[in-house]
Amino acid sequence: MAGNVAGSTDTRGGGASADAAGADAAYDLVAMGRISADIYPLQSGVGLEDVQTFQKFLGGSATNVAVAAARYGRRAALITRTGHDPFGRYVRAEAARLGVDPVFITEVDGPPTPVTFCEVFPPDDFPLYFYRYPIAPDLLIEADELPLQAIREARIFWATVTGLSQEPSRTAHFAAWEARGRRRHTVLDLDYRPMFWPHPDEAGAQVAKALEHVTVAVGNREECEVAVGETDPQRAADALLERGVELAIVKQGPKGVLAATPDERVEVLPFPVEVVNGLGAGDAFGGALCHGLLNGWELRRILEFANVAGAIVASRLECSTAMPTAGEVEGHLASRQPIGAATNGSRDA
Repeated sequence: MAGNVAGSTDTRGGGASADAAGADAAYDLVAMGRISADIYPLQSGVGLEDVQTFQKFLGGSATNVAVAAARYGRRAALITRTGHDPFGRYVRAEAARLGVDPVFITEVDGPPTPVTFCEVFPPDDFPLYFYRYPIAPDLLIEADELPLQAIREARIFWATVTGLSQEPSRTAHFAAWEARGRRRHTVLDLDYRPMFWPHPDEAGAQVAKALEHVTVAVGNREECEVAVGETDPQRAADALLERGVELAIVKQGPKGVLAATPDERVEVLPFPVEVVNGLGAGDAFGGALCHGLLNGWELRRILEFANVAGAIVASRLECSTAMPTAGEVEGHLASRQPIGAATNGSRDA
């Protein structure tokens, strides 16, 4: 895989309607996982108890990755579940508005659609408060309800470790991977959230099983420790490759990002940015990673593009509607100028 980590350079256009779900053309990306209504404060530097006003956005890690890919003109779909409630209707409609095919976003009986609050203390403190207990609808995905043809044929299938935290979602994820058969560009976002697990060891055991089914693994140093017991980026990459993945990506925070294949290693420094909210940067990186893989770019170009995409989103308050276009990313790559903080509360993507 030296020098090239993808196949074709097809750049098919954006989100499709539900009517296209059975079309012959495969999705560029099928993502599976969390969805929520993000309720973010419009005042920074204060705790939630002192915030006066909030704004509602579409959120959830897998959801944001799908939106990011759609912003690059990719045909993206999301497999997830919502409650029978206004927030469920909102997130489904907003995903569709932002270019994601909502055909696999369906309602389930029981728990309400999750909401997520955050506090904003730039440049590096953004506490999250998840309201998704005792279980969220997106963890009620059943194996016998999966769109297996779409999963098998997607050029990228993206799933997250959070989906392994409870049943029936856990079984559904392994059923999806079994159906796909470790096809190229089967991605696992290591996405470890301690509040969703009884103990890190349980998460580590599930990740170990999941790594046998995927070809790309993406995570930060702490997530790599849960996954393979290593925090040193080089050793973590080695351990992931030993599990059989073709591409291991280790995010190192202010030290940048490392990507490793069996015969190539690339490290890229962070892009300078005035941070407003760092919570969506990783998902922006993920969507840009998908775009680069689908374009067949060299590994260094993928990382540089993804780093800038993450920096752009970090300069904005929200996540989903903050996702950049390819033109925005390329403009910053060309100028090499630091990215300043966005002055408005949100963008109408």
